[in-house]
Amino acid sequence: MKKMILSYFPFLYKLRVEQLILKRHISNLNPKNNYSCNKNTNQFTFICKKHKSILRRVLANSDPILQENKINNLKIALGQIDGIVIKPGETFSFWKLIGKTTKAKGYIEGLMLSHGEVRTGTGGGLCQLANMLFWLALHTPLNIKERHHHSFDIFPDDRRVVPFGTGTSVFYNYLDLQLYNPTKYTFQFNVFISDEFLEGTIRSNTEVEFIYKVEERNHQFEQIENRWYRKNEIWRMEINKYDSKLANEQLIIRNNSEVKYMKSN
Repeated sequence: MKKMILSYFPFLYKLRVEQLILKRHISNLNPKNNYSCNKNTNQFTFICKKHKSILRRVLANSDPILQENKINNLKIALGQIDGIVIKPGETFSFWKLIGKTTKAKGYIEGLMLSHGEVRTGTGGGLCQLANMLFWLALHTPLNIKERHHHSFDIFPDDRRVVPFGTGTSVFYNYLDLQLYNPTKYTFQFNVFISDEFLEGTIRSNTEVEFIYKVEERNHQFEQIENRWYRKNEIWRMEINKYDSKLANEQLIIRNNSEVKYMKSN
């Protein structure tokens, strides 16, 4: 009912967004929150995980120029993320580092996901960066302090190399990606753009004693009346590096998303 009212009265939606943004700004002032803000131009030695995601995807009914605009936006945002370190006791915040994506900063119109639809907006395309950082973090002992689930499965598995549902939804600034470091290690993100890919690495200042693997379980499609839903679970496994024994496993995400494309049998 609440979403329906907001859809009929767009000005109420805008007021609600401004309210949420202000609320986040106030909560960020809490002195107990120790946010990551330092960079190191020298890459740490020990690699925890590498990953790359394709930049240009074929999306039906979307202008290809928006793919190029997304790359422009990613390049600007990478300047705030590449080299950032997360020290023990610190919290990484996607929006605290990137800030508002304005035209004055060089951001342009790109693709965005909103209410289950593909739309355009200034700074669109940064979800791909948030997805990358989240996937890298899953392969470390970093705690997922804040992550928002996509309630819709928008795109079919075109060249997907990671399990469904390991992405994250971000929207300035109240839908954030936050990662907390409860360990003795310091971690570092390194991200860059090559010809075809967004590429990223998460490193540590000393060798981490465990290997972290991510596994999808209980994947299924379910039809309810005339709608299809996609479900799965994402588990993180902590494996001892020296004897390959499972030390711990943790349910990270339980996904349930409405499928918005034609599902093939």
